[in-house]
Formats: sequence, C-alpha cells, structure tokens
Amino acid sequence: MEQILAEAAQSGDINALYDLLRQDPTLLDKYDQPSFVDTPAHIAAAAGSTHFAIEVLSLKPSFSTKLNPDGYSPLDLALRHGKTQTVKRLIKHDPQFIRVKGRERFTPLHYVAEVGDAELLAEFLEACPESTQDLTIRGETAVHIAVRNMNVRALQVLLSWFKRNNKGRILNWTDENGDTALHIAASTNNFEARNLFPNFFSFTLIN
Repeated sequence: MEQILAEAAQSGDINALYDLLRQDPTLLDKYDQPSFVDTPAHIAAAAGSTHFAIEVLSLKPSFSTKLNPDGYSPLDLALRHGKTQTVKRLIKHDPQFIRVKGRERFTPLHYVAEVGDAELLAEFLEACPESTQDLTIRGETAVHIAVRNMNVRALQVLLSWFKRNNKGRILNWTDENGDTALHIAASTNNFEARNLFPNFFSFTLIN
C-alpha cells in the first residue's frame, strides 16, 4: 500500500490518497515512527505535485519538519529539484517551513543563498524575516554563505533587506572561526562582495 501511495504522491493523485485512507485510516501514521523517511509529502514536493504535498501537510503537519535519510525536508526537496512553484506555494501555506533545519543545520534560506537564487531569497526574507537568525553547524548565517559562494546578487538582496529592516547587527555575527561575512570577503579577495558592505553600513575590519 505504501508503494501505491508513493506513486499517487509522485503523480499528484489526491483521490487515490483518500481511497487508500479509506482502506487504512492509519496509513499516514506509519511514517511517524521512522526517524528519517521519505514521507508522501517529500515525494510530492520533489515531483512538483504541489496540491498533493499541501494536502498531506495539512493532514500531517509533522511531516514538514521530518527529514528523509539524506537530511532533507519536503521544502528542501522542492528547492533542490527546481520545483519553484511548489516552493512558493509551500511557503505561502506555512512560512515557518523556511526555518526547518536539515543536513548540517542548513535551512532553505541558507540553500537559496548558497545557489544564488535572488528571487526566491527575497521572497523567503519577506515571508519569514526571523529565518535570517538561523545558523548552520559552522555558525554561518545566510550572509556568510552568500559571500563564501561568491553570490554577489544574493548578497545584494540580503544587504538591502537588512538595511530596510534595521537588522545590520546580524552582519557582525561571527562563524565558528570568528569571522564575519566581511572578514571572509576580504580574506578571499572577493572585492565585489567586499565593496558592497560600505554601501549599506559602516564596519570596522579587525585583522
């Protein structure tokens, strides 16, 4: 029955979901016990079956924070499979999905900063401002990640958002090595990134 459910999630067949639930009302509960599992929400999100994913997450909200064996949440999988419309609908359904910590405590916000998706990054910031406070296992903010990956457009979006919302203090946060994002930009000779900082705030670089 789980295989049939997986196929329904892949294709987005909500009617099949309820047919299966009529046969076994506890079907979705079986995904609660494993600590790490691809739930129907994971499968649907990865496939871009938006309505199915939201339906399952409405029935079982706990699936939103459950990680699969690779350490990814449903929103993570939608992002990593390029299902942009699914991503947008999921964060509209619940903006807190943006704060779910997956592998290495990476959140969806960290991921979009890493890959440099400026449009989604801007939407994430507006939907869930508090996500800027989340740190990876290395103590990195989304700004650290954007700088390390030389994603200047993502950095521009972040700095502009911090300026509008008076959140500049986050730019002074250090990672596990004691480095701010500006320190990293300077130490890696990322001049384009480094030159963005004075346009928004006044910082003192301490060597």
